[in-house]
Amino acid sequence: MMEHRLIEQMIDLIKSALGQIESERKVDPVFVDTAVDFIRTYADRTHHGKEEDILFCRLDRKDLSAEDRQVMNELIEEHVFGRKTTKALVDANTRYRNGDASALADIADQLRTLVEFYPQHIEKEDKVFFPASRGYFTDKEDQAMLAEFWEFDRKMIHEKYKAVVTELGG
Repeated sequence: MMEHRLIEQMIDLIKSALGQIESERKVDPVFVDTAVDFIRTYADRTHHGKEEDILFCRLDRKDLSAEDRQVMNELIEEHVFGRKTTKALVDANTRYRNGDASALADIADQLRTLVEFYPQHIEKEDKVFFPASRGYFTDKEDQAMLAEFWEFDRKMIHEKYKAVVTELGG
C-alpha cells in the first residue's frame, strides 16, 4: 500500500497537467513521456507486477471466497485497462509531437481516464482486497511473500534498463 501513496502523488501531477491543457490548450510532451514511464515502470510493471506475479499467484492456490476471487479478477481486468489507456496515451502523444493538434484532446481524455481510474483502483485494493487477502496467509507466508517482493523490486531496475539498451539497438 506504500506504493499507492507515490502513485497518488503522480496522479496529482497529472491533474495539474490536465489543468494546463484546459487553460492553455497545450501540454508538454516530455511530461507525458515521464508520466507514461512512471505508470508503465512503477505503477504497472513494479506494483501491479508484484500483485500479479506474486500475490495473485499465491492467492490462486488458496480457497478464496467467491467474493474475494471476483475482486481479484476485477483487479486483473483493471490492470489490463490501465495498460490499454497508457498505450492510447503514448499513441496520442506521438501524434501530438508530430504536429497533430487534434491529438491534444486525446491526450486530455487518456490523462483524465487515468486520473479517474487510479484512485478508484487504489481504494478497492487498500480498503477491500488487501485487508481480505491478508487473512489467507500465515505470518510465515506473509514474511516469505514480503521477501519475494523485495527481490522483485531489486531486479526491476536492471530489467528496465536492459530493455532500454536493447530497444536502442544494443
